[in-house]
Amino acid sequence: MAITFGFNQIISHGFGLFLFAALVPLMQADIDISHWYLATIGAATQLAYLAGAMVLGLLGHRLDSARLLLLSGTITSVLLLSMAFLQSPLAILVVLVLMAASAAICWGGIVELITRYGHPSQRATSLSTAASGTAWGYGLNGLIILLVVPMMGWRGGWIAAAVMGALTVVATVLILKRLRKPQAQAAQEIVPAMGAKQLLRTIFKERTAFLSSLILFLVGFATMPFSTWLNTYLAELNLPAALGGYTWSIIGLSGMAAGFLAGKLADRKGSSIALLFIFGGFALGIVAFIYDPAKFVLVAGFGYGLMYFPIWGILAGWVSKHYGSKATMQINGIGMVTFGLGGALGNMIAGAIQEATGSLGDLYGLIGFASVILTLLAVYIHWTERQPSEPFVEAV
Repeated sequence: MAITFGFNQIISHGFGLFLFAALVPLMQADIDISHWYLATIGAATQLAYLAGAMVLGLLGHRLDSARLLLLSGTITSVLLLSMAFLQSPLAILVVLVLMAASAAICWGGIVELITRYGHPSQRATSLSTAASGTAWGYGLNGLIILLVVPMMGWRGGWIAAAVMGALTVVATVLILKRLRKPQAQAAQEIVPAMGAKQLLRTIFKERTAFLSSLILFLVGFATMPFSTWLNTYLAELNLPAALGGYTWSIIGLSGMAAGFLAGKLADRKGSSIALLFIFGGFALGIVAFIYDPAKFVLVAGFGYGLMYFPIWGILAGWVSKHYGSKATMQINGIGMVTFGLGGALGNMIAGAIQEATGSLGDLYGLIGFASVILTLLAVYIHWTERQPSEPFVEAV
């Protein structure tokens, strides 16, 4: 189940969100995609992702997650195929916006299904493994560029992604049929869910839901500017461009392994220990990078991959210990919104710092501060984990 849902992450996030960034330099040789259009695409897809996450949060209790996942996978596969034949920048923008919204909905469906059907003792491992599909998508994007594009061009890259998407949809149909057998369904309890007002009240008043949303806000605030401005900062320091490439490779490789390993740690030792491990690793990497960017940029990349990819599964697994599967999906949807808001705020501050000082050094100092706050939050959660948990949220 975790592997199949991980492939859904590869399709929805690895291809749906990031393949365009990998192929756009090649596409610009045939299609007039200006820098202004690229900026518009970046903003529009982020807003679409937030919209998809908000739909999950506010309407998730009314939606069937299995159908949602299949619909998301089918739509994304069709849209990936369409990218091979589009000539209009406006049409490309529309397709990328739809894939971004679909990606958010896909992850929400995965969270709800694993929370409902996954064994409680392996829930964090399954969620983190599925979430690490995004990291595997990074790696497959590289393989598409290296192996498929030289033979079939950039259009062939989109076709290869669409074929993989179709195969993933078929595999998802088969796994969902097994999960929905009467004997599997009978073992499950009634799925609690929340209306919009109750959800927002829960986010602001209940400890687990609030901390989950706050953590994702800080993760967005730290990671989005880090990745957006990393190559720019390395160029500012007159460091080789290849160093940025190596760093991105390290991010993908560490993320591939971290999903399973950090999830296993959460299941065996507790979510708070796993949070402390990944946030501590991220903070150490950023602090080292601030001290000596040239020497420790790869360490920072390793810490980034260690934290960014498994955090989604670990947090969802932690929330699922206090809420039902539908409510977990809804709270995770709001967390995705706060993540996007944190990323947007971080990038705005980054631009302001660059404009005011002409350097990005202060930005990475701010990211280092945020990473320390995340580590302290993990310490707080660890020390208070033995406190009585919140009452289970009942269905509306």
